[in-house]
Amino acid sequence: MKKHTIALASLLLVFCFTSCKNTTKKTSDSTEDTSAENQSDKTVYASDVIPFFDDWKLILGDGSNVGIANDFENKDFFYTENENGEEWVVFKAPNGGDTHGTSNNTRTELAQIKKWYPKTADDKLTATLKVMNVSSTGDARVASTHAVVVGQIHSADAFENEPLKIFYKKYPGHTKGSVFWHYEINTAGDDNAGRWDYSSAVWGNDFSVVGKTADTYPAEPEDGIALGEEFSYEVVVKDGIMSLKFMSDGHETKTFTKNLLESEYTTKADIPEQTKKLFFPIGQDGIERKEAYAGEGCFFKLGAYNQTNGKSPDENMNWCSGAETHGGDIQKQYADGNYAEVWFKTASISVSDTAVSNERYFTKND
Repeated sequence: MKKHTIALASLLLVFCFTSCKNTTKKTSDSTEDTSAENQSDKTVYASDVIPFFDDWKLILGDGSNVGIANDFENKDFFYTENENGEEWVVFKAPNGGDTHGTSNNTRTELAQIKKWYPKTADDKLTATLKVMNVSSTGDARVASTHAVVVGQIHSADAFENEPLKIFYKKYPGHTKGSVFWHYEINTAGDDNAGRWDYSSAVWGNDFSVVGKTADTYPAEPEDGIALGEEFSYEVVVKDGIMSLKFMSDGHETKTFTKNLLESEYTTKADIPEQTKKLFFPIGQDGIERKEAYAGEGCFFKLGAYNQTNGKSPDENMNWCSGAETHGGDIQKQYADGNYAEVWFKTASISVSDTAVSNERYFTKND
């Protein structure tokens, strides 16, 4: 009897040990799974992907200035996406909605918190990006339709003109779009109404290639950039000279320079034929002051500055697109492709010691 009791006790001990061991293992597995789930749910902020947000304030597609955007997201305008293990920062702006400053166009865009002066500048901006969407509607005769600006230099002073705007533009039905950049003159005199842009093609066409009617499109560019195709830009301003470099796999690297201290457009005779074709018909036929942007504080911008809007082309055949805005309803615009969306993979900014606060620009425009 004693022998059987001992054997039964031993059996119970083995059973208890096995059961307790299995229970412990299951508890451990459950803890590990929960931890992994929590990790996957963790928000990845734009500032985790590109850690340079201390140098910028963020303007959203509803016209608001959210300030320095560390650990910030807004699912309508500014957030991150993971694609094949790579993190991207998404900037999104509808065709219609509240805008920032005096612009007709919405933007989700970073604006530099410091300004620098071209003569003493040693400043640099770089980015690698891809455009994911441009407006699905708009008047094809209007040069800015179906376009988005992905990088800028902006003046903070006087007329607040723009010595640089980097565009991407693609017509509906085309596989490839164009990348081009603009120089806007810093108009001579006290009236800025005569200002105009000069457009230079990088890949594809420049700004001036438009449709013959509201709903017909020019030929697709052979050397263009597709939606979702990566490209990079590098902007350097040093000792008054703006140097640009554009790079993309499978495309020729392009470089440009522009003097920001001495104008080449100081007389009517200097104005290019492209400008006469596009801007003279709408009364924009000014000349530039001799010193161009000398003496004015300038600053970088980066993001998605949507160039398509719902204003009537009768107001301005270069900048008023007549596109669908659904009365400013953002979700309806997003649902049928009436927005601009740009993803940035990398970016960097280098700011010279001579740069100063740009707060006056924000105070004036917010």
